[in-house]
Amino acid sequence: MTPTPTGAVAATRVLVLNSGSSSVKYQLLDMDDSSRLAAGLVERIGEETSRVVHTPLAGGGAARRERTGPIADHGAALKAVAEELAQDGLGLDSPELAAIGHRVVHGGLRFTAPTVVTDEVLAEIERLVPVAPLHNPANITGIRTAQALRPDLPQVAVFDTAFHTTMPEYAARYAIDVETADAHRIRRYGFHGTSHAYVSRRTAELLGRAPEDVNVIVLHLGNGASASAVAGGRCVDTSMGLTPLEGLVMGTRSGDIDPAVTFHLKRVAGMSEDDVDVLLNKKSGLVGLCGDNDMREIRRRIDEGDEQARLAFEIYIHRLKKYIGAYYAVLGRVDAVVFTAGVGENAAPVREAAIAGLEELGLVVDAELNAVRSDEPRIVSPDYARVAVAVVPTDEELEIAQQTFALVTGAPAEG
Repeated sequence: MTPTPTGAVAATRVLVLNSGSSSVKYQLLDMDDSSRLAAGLVERIGEETSRVVHTPLAGGGAARRERTGPIADHGAALKAVAEELAQDGLGLDSPELAAIGHRVVHGGLRFTAPTVVTDEVLAEIERLVPVAPLHNPANITGIRTAQALRPDLPQVAVFDTAFHTTMPEYAARYAIDVETADAHRIRRYGFHGTSHAYVSRRTAELLGRAPEDVNVIVLHLGNGASASAVAGGRCVDTSMGLTPLEGLVMGTRSGDIDPAVTFHLKRVAGMSEDDVDVLLNKKSGLVGLCGDNDMREIRRRIDEGDEQARLAFEIYIHRLKKYIGAYYAVLGRVDAVVFTAGVGENAAPVREAAIAGLEELGLVVDAELNAVRSDEPRIVSPDYARVAVAVVPTDEELEIAQQTFALVTGAPAEG
Protein backbone atom coordinates (compact mmCIF):
# COMPACT_ATOMS: atom_id res chain seq x y z
CA MET A 1 0.00 0.00 0.00
CA THR A 2 1.68 3.20 -1.19
CA PRO A 3 0.62 6.46 0.53
CA THR A 4 0.41 9.60 -1.59
CA PRO A 5 1.94 12.87 -0.32
CA THR A 6 -1.48 13.83 1.10
CA GLY A 7 -1.83 10.53 2.97
CA ALA A 8 -4.40 9.02 0.61
CA VAL A 9 -3.83 5.51 -0.68
CA ALA A 10 -2.39 5.39 -4.22
CA ALA A 11 -4.40 3.45 -6.78
CA THR A 12 -1.79 1.07 -8.18
CA ARG A 13 -3.77 -2.14 -8.69
CA VAL A 14 -5.15 -3.42 -11.98
CA LEU A 15 -7.63 -6.28 -12.35
CA VAL A 16 -7.11 -8.12 -15.65
CA LEU A 17 -10.14 -9.96 -17.06
CA ASN A 18 -10.17 -12.44 -19.93
CA SER A 19 -13.82 -13.24 -20.60
CA GLY A 20 -14.65 -16.26 -22.74
CA SER A 21 -18.05 -17.52 -23.81
CA SER A 22 -18.36 -19.71 -20.69
CA SER A 23 -15.40 -18.68 -18.56
CA VAL A 24 -13.64 -15.75 -16.92
CA LYS A 25 -9.91 -15.83 -16.18
CA TYR A 26 -8.57 -13.09 -13.93
CA GLN A 27 -5.48 -11.73 -12.23
CA LEU A 28 -5.06 -8.86 -9.80
CA LEU A 29 -1.69 -7.11 -10.06
CA ASP A 30 -0.02 -4.27 -8.16
CA MET A 31 1.78 -2.08 -10.66
CA ASP A 32 3.92 -0.54 -7.93
CA ASP A 33 6.20 -3.56 -8.36
CA SER A 34 4.32 -5.65 -10.99
CA SER A 35 3.53 -8.25 -8.34
CA ARG A 36 0.56 -10.61 -8.56
CA LEU A 37 -1.87 -10.47 -5.66
CA ALA A 38 -4.34 -13.11 -6.82
CA ALA A 39 -5.36 -15.19 -9.85
CA GLY A 40 -8.27 -17.41 -10.71
CA LEU A 41 -10.76 -18.90 -13.09
CA VAL A 42 -14.53 -19.20 -13.28
CA GLU A 43 -15.50 -21.88 -15.78
CA ARG A 44 -18.59 -23.63 -17.12
CA ILE A 45 -20.67 -20.47 -16.64
CA GLY A 46 -24.36 -21.20 -17.19
CA GLU A 47 -24.09 -24.83 -16.10
CA GLU A 48 -25.00 -26.60 -12.88
CA THR A 49 -21.38 -27.71 -12.52
CA SER A 50 -19.78 -24.26 -12.65
CA ARG A 51 -16.42 -24.06 -10.89
CA VAL A 52 -14.49 -21.22 -9.24
CA VAL A 53 -10.76 -21.67 -8.64
CA HIS A 54 -9.00 -18.87 -6.75
CA THR A 55 -5.32 -18.63 -5.79
CA PRO A 56 -4.12 -15.89 -3.41
CA LEU A 57 -0.57 -14.95 -4.38
CA ALA A 58 0.28 -12.13 -1.95
CA GLY A 59 2.05 -12.94 1.31
CA GLY A 60 2.27 -16.67 0.66
CA GLY A 61 -0.14 -17.50 3.48
CA ALA A 62 -3.54 -18.45 2.05
CA ALA A 63 -4.12 -21.66 0.11
CA ARG A 64 -5.81 -22.21 -3.23
CA ARG A 65 -9.60 -22.35 -2.94
CA GLU A 66 -12.06 -24.18 -5.15
CA ARG A 67 -15.84 -24.36 -5.14
CA THR A 68 -18.50 -25.73 -7.45
CA GLY A 69 -22.16 -24.92 -8.00
CA PRO A 70 -24.33 -23.15 -10.57
CA ILE A 71 -23.17 -19.73 -11.80
CA ALA A 72 -25.89 -18.43 -14.08
CA ASP A 73 -24.09 -15.79 -16.14
CA HIS A 74 -21.09 -13.48 -16.38
CA GLY A 75 -22.63 -11.10 -13.86
CA ALA A 76 -22.74 -13.88 -11.28
CA ALA A 77 -19.23 -14.94 -12.31
CA LEU A 78 -17.76 -11.49 -11.64
CA LYS A 79 -19.59 -11.29 -8.33
CA ALA A 80 -17.94 -14.61 -7.44
CA VAL A 81 -14.56 -13.12 -8.41
CA ALA A 82 -15.24 -10.09 -6.19
CA GLU A 83 -16.20 -12.35 -3.27
CA GLU A 84 -13.03 -14.41 -3.59
CA LEU A 85 -10.84 -11.30 -3.72
CA ALA A 86 -12.68 -9.79 -0.74
CA GLN A 87 -11.84 -12.86 1.36
CA ASP A 88 -8.18 -11.96 0.93
CA GLY A 89 -8.71 -8.27 1.70
CA LEU A 90 -8.46 -7.40 -2.00
CA GLY A 91 -12.06 -6.34 -2.62
CA LEU A 92 -13.04 -4.59 -5.83
CA ASP A 93 -14.29 -1.65 -3.76
CA SER A 94 -10.70 -0.92 -2.72
CA PRO A 95 -9.42 2.63 -3.39
CA GLU A 96 -6.18 0.96 -4.51
CA LEU A 97 -7.85 -0.40 -7.64
CA ALA A 98 -6.93 1.92 -10.52
CA ALA A 99 -8.65 0.20 -13.46
CA ILE A 100 -9.91 -3.01 -14.96
CA GLY A 101 -8.09 -4.20 -18.09
CA HIS A 102 -9.95 -6.41 -20.54
CA ARG A 103 -8.48 -8.70 -23.16
CA VAL A 104 -10.40 -8.06 -26.39
CA VAL A 105 -9.52 -10.36 -29.25
CA HIS A 106 -10.41 -8.26 -32.29
CA GLY A 107 -9.90 -4.51 -32.62
CA GLY A 108 -9.83 -4.27 -36.41
CA LEU A 109 -7.80 -1.40 -37.81
CA ARG A 110 -9.29 1.29 -35.61
CA PHE A 111 -7.85 0.15 -32.28
CA THR A 112 -4.07 0.25 -32.48
CA ALA A 113 -3.47 0.83 -28.77
CA PRO A 114 -5.15 0.20 -25.40
CA THR A 115 -8.38 2.21 -25.24
CA VAL A 116 -10.62 3.43 -22.43
CA VAL A 117 -14.04 1.90 -23.04
CA THR A 118 -16.89 4.26 -23.93
CA ASP A 119 -20.28 3.56 -25.50
CA GLU A 120 -18.76 4.38 -28.89
CA VAL A 121 -15.84 1.99 -28.33
CA LEU A 122 -18.21 -0.79 -27.28
CA ALA A 123 -20.32 -0.21 -30.39
CA GLU A 124 -17.23 -0.53 -32.61
CA ILE A 125 -16.15 -3.76 -30.86
CA GLU A 126 -19.67 -5.02 -31.49
CA ARG A 127 -19.41 -4.11 -35.19
CA LEU A 128 -16.37 -6.39 -35.37
CA VAL A 129 -18.33 -9.43 -34.15
CA PRO A 130 -18.69 -10.86 -37.71
CA VAL A 131 -14.90 -11.25 -37.95
CA ALA A 132 -14.55 -12.58 -34.37
CA PRO A 133 -17.86 -14.35 -33.64
CA LEU A 134 -16.40 -16.69 -31.02
CA HIS A 135 -14.50 -14.08 -29.03
CA ASN A 136 -15.75 -10.49 -29.23
CA PRO A 137 -19.28 -11.22 -27.89
CA ALA A 138 -17.78 -12.77 -24.75
CA ASN A 139 -15.32 -9.89 -24.39
CA ILE A 140 -18.21 -7.39 -24.66
CA THR A 141 -20.19 -9.28 -22.01
CA GLY A 142 -17.21 -9.15 -19.64
CA ILE A 143 -16.78 -5.40 -20.14
CA ARG A 144 -20.46 -4.62 -19.59
CA THR A 145 -20.58 -6.79 -16.49
CA ALA A 146 -17.50 -5.09 -15.03
CA GLN A 147 -18.97 -1.67 -15.84
CA ALA A 148 -22.11 -2.55 -13.89
CA LEU A 149 -20.02 -3.74 -10.96
CA ARG A 150 -17.70 -0.70 -10.87
CA PRO A 151 -19.23 2.10 -13.03
CA ASP A 152 -16.83 4.63 -11.48
CA LEU A 153 -13.70 2.78 -12.58
CA PRO A 154 -11.90 3.10 -15.96
CA GLN A 155 -12.44 0.01 -18.09
CA VAL A 156 -9.63 -0.46 -20.62
CA ALA A 157 -9.74 -2.68 -23.70
CA VAL A 158 -6.38 -4.17 -24.74
CA PHE A 159 -6.61 -5.73 -28.18
CA ASP A 160 -4.95 -8.93 -29.41
CA THR A 161 -4.77 -7.41 -32.88
CA ALA A 162 -3.21 -4.05 -31.93
CA PHE A 163 0.45 -5.12 -32.06
CA HIS A 164 -0.02 -6.36 -35.62
CA THR A 165 -1.48 -3.11 -37.00
CA THR A 166 2.08 -2.01 -37.88
CA MET A 167 2.19 -4.58 -40.69
CA PRO A 168 2.72 -2.95 -44.10
CA GLU A 169 -0.20 -3.17 -46.53
CA TYR A 170 1.62 -5.65 -48.74
CA ALA A 171 1.79 -8.07 -45.79
CA ALA A 172 -1.71 -7.43 -44.48
CA ARG A 173 -3.65 -7.51 -47.75
CA TYR A 174 -5.02 -10.65 -49.37
CA ALA A 175 -4.87 -10.82 -53.16
CA ILE A 176 -8.61 -10.52 -53.71
CA ASP A 177 -10.78 -7.79 -55.20
CA VAL A 178 -10.03 -4.63 -53.24
CA GLU A 179 -13.60 -3.33 -53.12
CA THR A 180 -14.92 -6.63 -51.79
CA ALA A 181 -12.11 -6.83 -49.24
CA ASP A 182 -12.69 -3.28 -48.00
CA ALA A 183 -16.46 -3.66 -47.86
CA HIS A 184 -16.19 -6.72 -45.62
CA ARG A 185 -12.98 -5.86 -43.70
CA ILE A 186 -11.12 -8.83 -45.17
CA ARG A 187 -7.40 -8.63 -44.44
CA ARG A 188 -4.79 -10.17 -42.15
CA TYR A 189 -5.22 -8.87 -38.59
CA GLY A 190 -3.20 -11.36 -36.53
CA PHE A 191 -3.77 -12.42 -32.93
CA HIS A 192 -1.84 -13.21 -29.72
CA GLY A 193 -0.56 -9.63 -30.06
CA THR A 194 -0.04 -9.00 -26.34
CA SER A 195 2.13 -12.13 -26.18
CA HIS A 196 4.16 -11.22 -29.29
CA ALA A 197 4.70 -7.68 -27.96
CA TYR A 198 5.79 -8.85 -24.51
CA VAL A 199 8.02 -11.68 -25.72
CA SER A 200 9.77 -9.68 -28.46
CA ARG A 201 10.59 -6.94 -25.94
CA ARG A 202 11.82 -9.43 -23.32
CA THR A 203 13.96 -11.15 -25.94
CA ALA A 204 15.71 -7.87 -26.69
CA GLU A 205 16.40 -7.49 -22.96
CA LEU A 206 17.76 -11.04 -22.84
CA LEU A 207 20.17 -10.12 -25.65
CA GLY A 208 21.15 -6.93 -23.82
CA ARG A 209 19.94 -4.70 -26.64
CA ALA A 210 17.19 -2.16 -27.24
CA PRO A 211 14.02 -3.49 -28.92
CA GLU A 212 14.44 -1.07 -31.81
CA ASP A 213 17.83 -2.66 -32.61
CA VAL A 214 16.62 -6.26 -32.72
CA ASN A 215 14.87 -8.42 -35.33
CA VAL A 216 13.02 -11.37 -33.81
CA ILE A 217 10.91 -14.31 -35.00
CA VAL A 218 8.41 -15.08 -32.23
CA LEU A 219 6.79 -18.53 -32.12
CA HIS A 220 3.78 -18.56 -29.78
CA LEU A 221 3.04 -22.27 -29.55
CA GLY A 222 0.08 -23.32 -27.44
CA ASN A 223 -3.18 -25.01 -28.32
CA GLY A 224 -3.55 -21.93 -30.51
CA ALA A 225 -0.29 -21.11 -32.30
CA SER A 226 1.05 -18.15 -34.25
CA ALA A 227 4.32 -16.78 -35.57
CA SER A 228 5.37 -13.20 -36.09
CA ALA A 229 8.24 -11.32 -37.69
CA VAL A 230 9.19 -8.35 -35.50
CA ALA A 231 11.61 -5.76 -36.88
CA GLY A 232 12.87 -3.18 -34.40
CA GLY A 233 9.93 -3.73 -32.06
CA ARG A 234 7.28 -3.51 -34.80
CA CYS A 235 5.37 -6.42 -36.27
CA VAL A 236 5.92 -6.68 -40.03
CA ASP A 237 4.18 -10.03 -40.63
CA THR A 238 2.20 -12.63 -38.71
CA SER A 239 0.75 -16.05 -39.45
CA MET A 240 -2.86 -15.67 -38.28
CA GLY A 241 -5.14 -13.73 -40.58
CA LEU A 242 -8.73 -12.52 -40.71
CA THR A 243 -9.38 -15.10 -37.98
CA PRO A 244 -7.14 -17.24 -35.75
CA LEU A 245 -7.54 -20.17 -38.18
CA GLU A 246 -4.75 -19.28 -40.59
CA GLY A 247 -1.09 -20.21 -40.21
CA LEU A 248 0.59 -22.88 -38.10
CA VAL A 249 -0.79 -26.32 -37.31
CA MET A 250 -2.56 -25.96 -33.94
CA GLY A 251 -4.20 -28.17 -31.36
CA THR A 252 -7.58 -28.34 -33.11
CA ARG A 253 -7.20 -25.84 -35.99
CA SER A 254 -5.88 -26.73 -39.43
CA GLY A 255 -3.84 -23.60 -40.05
CA ASP A 256 -3.01 -22.91 -43.71
CA ILE A 257 -5.22 -24.82 -46.13
CA ASP A 258 -6.27 -24.46 -49.78
CA PRO A 259 -9.49 -22.37 -49.62
CA ALA A 260 -10.99 -24.63 -52.28
CA VAL A 261 -11.10 -27.44 -49.71
CA THR A 262 -14.16 -25.71 -48.21
CA PHE A 263 -15.95 -25.63 -51.59
CA HIS A 264 -15.02 -29.25 -52.23
CA LEU A 265 -16.42 -30.39 -48.87
CA LYS A 266 -19.68 -28.55 -49.50
CA ARG A 267 -20.09 -29.89 -53.05
CA VAL A 268 -18.79 -33.43 -52.67
CA ALA A 269 -19.34 -34.28 -49.00
CA GLY A 270 -22.55 -32.27 -48.63
CA MET A 271 -21.20 -30.43 -45.61
CA SER A 272 -22.81 -27.17 -44.51
CA GLU A 273 -20.88 -23.97 -43.75
CA ASP A 274 -21.22 -24.71 -40.04
CA ASP A 275 -19.96 -28.27 -40.58
CA VAL A 276 -16.84 -27.00 -42.35
CA ASP A 277 -16.31 -24.34 -39.68
CA VAL A 278 -16.40 -26.98 -36.93
CA LEU A 279 -14.13 -29.29 -38.93
CA LEU A 280 -11.40 -26.71 -39.53
CA ASN A 281 -11.55 -25.04 -36.10
CA LYS A 282 -12.32 -27.91 -33.72
CA LYS A 283 -11.60 -31.21 -35.45
CA SER A 284 -8.39 -30.47 -37.34
CA GLY A 285 -4.79 -29.70 -36.42
CA LEU A 286 -3.13 -32.25 -34.15
CA VAL A 287 -6.41 -33.67 -32.89
CA GLY A 288 -7.57 -34.27 -36.46
CA LEU A 289 -4.28 -35.87 -37.45
CA CYS A 290 -3.82 -38.23 -34.51
CA GLY A 291 -6.67 -37.79 -32.03
CA ASP A 292 -4.61 -35.88 -29.45
CA ASN A 293 -3.86 -32.18 -29.09
CA ASP A 294 -1.59 -32.54 -26.04
CA MET A 295 2.03 -32.48 -27.19
CA ARG A 296 3.13 -34.48 -24.14
CA GLU A 297 0.76 -37.31 -25.08
CA ILE A 298 1.84 -37.16 -28.72
CA ARG A 299 5.50 -37.47 -27.72
CA ARG A 300 4.66 -40.40 -25.42
CA ARG A 301 2.90 -42.15 -28.28
CA ILE A 302 5.85 -41.51 -30.60
CA ASP A 303 8.20 -43.05 -28.02
CA GLU A 304 5.97 -46.14 -28.06
CA GLY A 305 6.22 -46.39 -31.85
CA ASP A 306 2.87 -44.83 -32.83
CA GLU A 307 3.25 -43.87 -36.50
CA GLN A 308 0.09 -41.75 -36.63
CA ALA A 309 1.39 -39.59 -33.78
CA ARG A 310 4.78 -39.38 -35.49
CA LEU A 311 3.24 -38.15 -38.74
CA ALA A 312 1.19 -35.53 -36.87
CA PHE A 313 4.37 -34.28 -35.17
CA GLU A 314 6.25 -34.17 -38.47
CA ILE A 315 3.47 -32.16 -40.14
CA TYR A 316 3.46 -29.76 -37.17
CA ILE A 317 7.24 -29.28 -37.37
CA HIS A 318 7.28 -28.97 -41.17
CA ARG A 319 4.81 -26.07 -41.03
CA LEU A 320 6.82 -24.44 -38.25
CA LYS A 321 10.05 -24.65 -40.25
CA LYS A 322 8.34 -23.10 -43.27
CA TYR A 323 7.33 -20.06 -41.23
CA ILE A 324 10.77 -19.70 -39.66
CA GLY A 325 12.31 -19.68 -43.14
CA ALA A 326 9.69 -17.33 -44.56
CA TYR A 327 10.08 -14.80 -41.76
CA TYR A 328 13.85 -15.03 -41.95
CA ALA A 329 13.48 -13.93 -45.59
CA VAL A 330 11.02 -11.17 -44.66
CA LEU A 331 13.33 -9.74 -41.98
CA GLY A 332 16.59 -10.15 -43.90
CA ARG A 333 18.55 -10.18 -40.66
CA VAL A 334 17.45 -12.21 -37.64
CA ASP A 335 18.93 -11.77 -34.16
CA ALA A 336 16.80 -14.38 -32.38
CA VAL A 337 14.18 -17.06 -32.87
CA VAL A 338 12.17 -17.28 -29.65
CA PHE A 339 9.74 -19.94 -28.43
CA THR A 340 6.92 -19.13 -26.01
CA ALA A 341 3.54 -20.31 -24.63
CA GLY A 342 2.74 -23.80 -23.33
CA VAL A 343 4.35 -25.92 -26.04
CA GLY A 344 7.07 -23.43 -26.92
CA GLU A 345 8.19 -23.06 -23.31
CA ASN A 346 7.97 -26.70 -22.23
CA ALA A 347 8.43 -29.02 -25.22
CA ALA A 348 12.17 -29.34 -25.80
CA PRO A 349 11.68 -31.87 -28.66
CA VAL A 350 9.58 -29.30 -30.57
CA ARG A 351 12.32 -26.67 -30.28
CA GLU A 352 15.02 -29.15 -31.28
CA ALA A 353 13.09 -30.47 -34.28
CA ALA A 354 12.03 -27.00 -35.49
CA ILE A 355 15.63 -25.74 -35.58
CA ALA A 356 17.28 -28.96 -36.84
CA GLY A 357 18.71 -28.56 -40.33
CA LEU A 358 18.78 -24.75 -40.22
CA GLU A 359 22.50 -24.48 -39.45
CA GLU A 360 23.15 -22.61 -42.71
CA LEU A 361 20.85 -19.88 -41.39
CA GLY A 362 22.98 -19.61 -38.25
CA LEU A 363 20.43 -21.50 -36.12
CA VAL A 364 21.61 -24.20 -33.73
CA VAL A 365 20.20 -25.63 -30.49
CA ASP A 366 22.45 -26.80 -27.67
CA ALA A 367 20.95 -30.12 -26.52
CA GLU A 368 21.99 -29.66 -22.89
CA LEU A 369 20.69 -26.09 -22.61
CA ASN A 370 17.51 -27.00 -24.45
CA ALA A 371 16.74 -29.82 -22.00
CA VAL A 372 16.75 -27.49 -18.96
CA ARG A 373 13.28 -26.73 -17.51
CA SER A 374 12.96 -23.20 -16.19
CA ASP A 375 10.43 -20.40 -15.76
CA GLU A 376 13.11 -17.84 -16.63
CA PRO A 377 13.95 -16.38 -20.05
CA ARG A 378 16.97 -18.22 -21.41
CA ILE A 379 19.09 -18.81 -24.50
CA VAL A 380 19.27 -22.44 -25.63
CA SER A 381 21.73 -21.99 -28.51
CA PRO A 382 25.53 -22.31 -28.14
CA ASP A 383 27.67 -19.19 -27.82
CA TYR A 384 29.01 -19.58 -31.35
CA ALA A 385 25.57 -19.54 -32.99
CA ARG A 386 25.08 -16.58 -35.31
CA VAL A 387 21.39 -16.32 -34.36
CA ALA A 388 20.20 -16.82 -30.79
CA VAL A 389 17.52 -19.42 -30.08
CA ALA A 390 15.65 -18.43 -26.93
CA VAL A 391 12.83 -19.52 -24.66
CA VAL A 392 10.91 -16.61 -23.13
CA PRO A 393 7.83 -17.36 -21.00
CA THR A 394 4.97 -15.16 -22.07
CA ASP A 395 2.99 -13.01 -19.64
CA GLU A 396 -0.07 -11.64 -21.38
CA GLU A 397 -1.74 -10.61 -18.11
CA LEU A 398 1.24 -8.47 -17.08
CA GLU A 399 1.33 -6.91 -20.56
CA ILE A 400 -2.38 -6.05 -20.34
CA ALA A 401 -1.94 -4.66 -16.81
CA GLN A 402 1.04 -2.52 -17.83
CA GLN A 403 -0.76 -1.09 -20.86
CA THR A 404 -3.90 -0.45 -18.82
CA PHE A 405 -2.07 1.26 -15.97
CA ALA A 406 0.00 3.39 -18.33
CA LEU A 407 -3.13 4.58 -20.10
CA VAL A 408 -5.13 5.57 -17.00
CA THR A 409 -2.22 7.13 -15.10
CA GLY A 410 -0.17 8.64 -17.92
CA ALA A 411 2.85 6.63 -16.81
CA PRO A 412 5.23 5.51 -19.58
CA ALA A 413 4.50 2.00 -20.84
CA GLU A 414 7.25 -0.51 -21.59
CA GLY A 415 7.94 -0.82 -25.31
